[in-house]
Amino acid sequence: MDIQTFTELMGREKASAILRTDSQEKAALAMEAAVRAGFRVIEFTLTVPGVYELIEDFSKREDLVVGAGTVLDPDQAERAVQAGAVYLVSPVVDPEVITAGTRLGVATMPGTHTATEMLHAHRAGATFCKLFPAPAGGPDYVKAILGPMPFLKIVPTNGVDHHNAAAWIAAGAFGVGFVASLFEPAFLAQSRWDDIEQRARDCLRAAQST
Repeated sequence: MDIQTFTELMGREKASAILRTDSQEKAALAMEAAVRAGFRVIEFTLTVPGVYELIEDFSKREDLVVGAGTVLDPDQAERAVQAGAVYLVSPVVDPEVITAGTRLGVATMPGTHTATEMLHAHRAGATFCKLFPAPAGGPDYVKAILGPMPFLKIVPTNGVDHHNAAAWIAAGAFGVGFVASLFEPAFLAQSRWDDIEQRARDCLRAAQST
C-alpha cells in the first residue's frame, strides 16, 4: 500500500488501535479483539516482545493495515517495513526516520507537540503529525494550530478516549489513535478480551460519528 492510499484509508477510518504491552501472546489476543470490533488500522509498538512476528502475521490479512510504533532509527524502520508495516510512528521528530520511511515508500507519523515541531516534521516529509503528548487544551489546541496551517494532518493519540474522540475529530484532527483508553492495563492483565472488544466498538463509534 503506497503512502497516498494509506492516507486516504486513514481519512476514512479516522482511528487506529495502538498496542503496547509486555506479552506477545496477550498482544495478539488483544489486537484480535480490536479487529473483531472493526478496527482496520492497527499499530504494534516496537517495545512489544516478538513485535516483528506480530506485524508479519497481522499484515498478511487483506482487510488490515499494520503500522509500527516507537520507531527510533532507520534500522528499526527498515526491519518493520520488511515485516509488513505500511506506516511508521515515532514519539519524536527524527528526520532520519522520516527520510527512511520516504525511501521505503511508507507513511510516517512523527511525534510532535508544538506548532513549530509540526511544521518541521511536515517540511521534512512526514505524512502525518502525531500529537504527543496531549496538550491541556485538547481539541481546541488542534483547532488553533490548523487555523494558520490547515495543510497539516494531525493525529492525536495520548489523551484520546471514547468520550472525547468525536470532539478531536470535530476540531479538525485527521484521525485519532487509541492506546491505553482502548487496551486498558486491567483488561490486559486479566485477559478480558470481550471488554477490549466492546471498548473498541465504543472507540470506533466515537471517532466515526462526525
